[in-house]
Amino acid sequence: MQRRNFNQGGASALGLLILATYGRAHALSLGDLTNAEAGSGLKTALEKGALMAVALLGKPDGFLGNPKVRIPLPGYLEDASKLLKNFGQGRRIDELVTAINRAAESAVPMGKDLLVGAVRSMNVNDAKNILTGGDTSVTAFFAEKTRAPLGVKFLPVVSRATEKVGLAQKYNDFAGKAAGFGLVKKEDANIQQYVTGRTLDGLYLVIGEEERKIRQDPVGTGSAILQKVFGALK
Repeated sequence: MQRRNFNQGGASALGLLILATYGRAHALSLGDLTNAEAGSGLKTALEKGALMAVALLGKPDGFLGNPKVRIPLPGYLEDASKLLKNFGQGRRIDELVTAINRAAESAVPMGKDLLVGAVRSMNVNDAKNILTGGDTSVTAFFAEKTRAPLGVKFLPVVSRATEKVGLAQKYNDFAGKAAGFGLVKKEDANIQQYVTGRTLDGLYLVIGEEERKIRQDPVGTGSAILQKVFGALK
């Protein structure tokens, strides 16, 4: 019973914050919108955005076929790969790039539960940061709440995928040496760590994009609560 009351109070507080943020500009349209509905609407938008991002990225070509999140070789090695292709290494370079993007696509679905859990445990301060933090606020929220645990979950998946490509170990050896000369960032000198980090970056980027689409077109989601809340806030 106490937990239920706490959850209701939290939803009400979220709703008050949302209504206070938008209230002056939309005073006439918010009359029949309750605090609980406003709080529920924000959480629903975030959860739907996260699930849509997972669905888009966690499939073949989710990363490889999307130029916004496609994972290249890092820094100097991306330029060096062009030279290597001129020396007959093009197929192996392409195999590695494909493998690291396939690894990202395989890892993303494992993050669904953690992403949803972050939304459902969102507090008033989180909501305030999202509402007032600008275009990257949703990305920042998910990164703060889930980056460390998702990195732990993704790394083994990425490691197994990249180990299938013989060039992965050679990459680590070469990149380790290149890092010593400042040609590659130290955190990018290990292919598994690099891919895991870029996978998370791409995931958070797309979550933010999907959440903005939901707010801009709540009717298109088919969700009654989203239509009511974000329709009123427009």
